[in-house]
Amino acid sequence: MIKKLFSLVIPAFFAAAVVVSCKKDKPLTSESNEVSTTKDGSQYTLDTLNSKVEWKGYKVFKSESTSHFGTIKFESGDVTVKDGKLESGKFVADMNSLTSVDLKDDAEQLAKLNGHLKSGDFFEVEKFPTASFEITKVAPAAGGDYNTLLDGNLTIKGITKPVQFKANVSVKDGVVSVATEPKDIKREEFGVKFQAPAENGVLKDEVTLQINVKALEKK
Repeated sequence: MIKKLFSLVIPAFFAAAVVVSCKKDKPLTSESNEVSTTKDGSQYTLDTLNSKVEWKGYKVFKSESTSHFGTIKFESGDVTVKDGKLESGKFVADMNSLTSVDLKDDAEQLAKLNGHLKSGDFFEVEKFPTASFEITKVAPAAGGDYNTLLDGNLTIKGITKPVQFKANVSVKDGVVSVATEPKDIKREEFGVKFQAPAENGVLKDEVTLQINVKALEKK
């Protein structure tokens, strides 16, 4: 039973979660006034109670019947705003907070799943208690449902890879809100290579992450 349950699992981070296609993203265009990040500007502190990563993982075929989804809380974070626009930021996730949402009503299975995800088969939380995303460039998006492109470095299990998120960013009344589009990352690139026995199905390499954060201006 446990093996069958675990064969349906494959989350990840940094997240994101909650939730996208396995196709590679097409090149994105932006306007010319993109910025490379600095710490020059007003400082905002992450509101950890109202920020989270949402994640979703799948078996070979993506469907609701072969997926698990959940959340990861943030431990800390900050952003810089300059001239009313997001300029930089870093968010640190608490991997010990990783949990499945779809199993929240089954305490026994939830505990087993969460324990497995935090083990050496997946995220080795005891050795790697945090994951992070650090913004390295901010650019306005040209059209579409998201107003900003965020380039940055995603770190999971001590492995750092460049990742670009499309996001909706708002700076208003002392609050910065960032909500990214669901983004597929390849878990094996971050050292998450677990596979269940073949008879139970193949776990997808792609995991969907979505970052939702709020930050409050330092007074």
